[in-house]
Amino acid sequence: MAITLKDVAKKAGVTVTTVSRVLNNRGYISDKTRNKVYQVMKELNYQPNEIARSLSKKKSNIIGIIIPTVSHPFFSELSFYLEAYAYQKGYKIMLCNSQHDPKKEKEYTEMLRGNQVDGIIMASHTMEVSEYENLDLPIVTFDRQIEGIPYISSDNYKGASLATNLLIDKGCKKLAYISGSLSLNLLANKRNEAFINIAQSRNVDYITAQTDMNVFNTQQYEGLIRNLFKEHPDIDGVFASSDLIAANAIKVSRQFNKRIPEDIKVIGYDDIQMSSLLTPELTTIRQPIEEMSSLAIELLNKQINDDDVEIDNILPVALIERQTT
Repeated sequence: MAITLKDVAKKAGVTVTTVSRVLNNRGYISDKTRNKVYQVMKELNYQPNEIARSLSKKKSNIIGIIIPTVSHPFFSELSFYLEAYAYQKGYKIMLCNSQHDPKKEKEYTEMLRGNQVDGIIMASHTMEVSEYENLDLPIVTFDRQIEGIPYISSDNYKGASLATNLLIDKGCKKLAYISGSLSLNLLANKRNEAFINIAQSRNVDYITAQTDMNVFNTQQYEGLIRNLFKEHPDIDGVFASSDLIAANAIKVSRQFNKRIPEDIKVIGYDDIQMSSLLTPELTTIRQPIEEMSSLAIELLNKQINDDDVEIDNILPVALIERQTT
């Protein structure tokens, strides 16, 4: 038989109201009474009804996080830090993988609303702008700018400028930028914009290659790069939009007997943990993943509490030079 609030109150020798106040941290309760109630709850193995409590407080202390896939190292690290900082603020998370499927993304947002989450952090971006506006929930987006919604991004243009200039400074004569689909409305597309601008301004040959809409299907990376190298054997500098794509560029370079960095130089983006574990170690543009995660939770928490928030949040990047350049 399930233990109830009345059972706890009876054994603790207090009223049901007192137990309720202890659970919800409301009103003055002496430390002695509070400790007694907690001790009885532990003895009886009493589990509070969190759904009922959230309804009474009109707050669930749960936030939803929608990402493309937790299997991608960047989003794996992002999810790790988001959960850690959410926990520090007293929130639990519901993690959803959209696989960049608009139907799945929409279903997850509806599910999160149905579960009365306090807010959503959105790092998957296939829904139309109008669907974001109709959510009627606190939202923070990663790498997508929608009017009136706080967003977080690294300085994509600056990062790509640093990478492209370094390749040219190291003597590269023909550059390739390899990215996910540029048809997605993402601030990360500024990396391609900066790459082209720098290459043109410095009179260096260049080419851009992109995946299909299934951006995080890593199986396509190797084939894409292999075809690129076959069609353009004179490429001697690669800037990849992620460290994972860069890792595949290193692999394919070896298949084509291209020495790194003597014959070809490779730069990634993100500085995920594996980038320093590759052989050779990967030069990359560091996104401040932990700081971005902390800020996302802070911005969402402020919205939940009706505090003012900054809409534009662009964090600085850093060039981390290692052995591939």
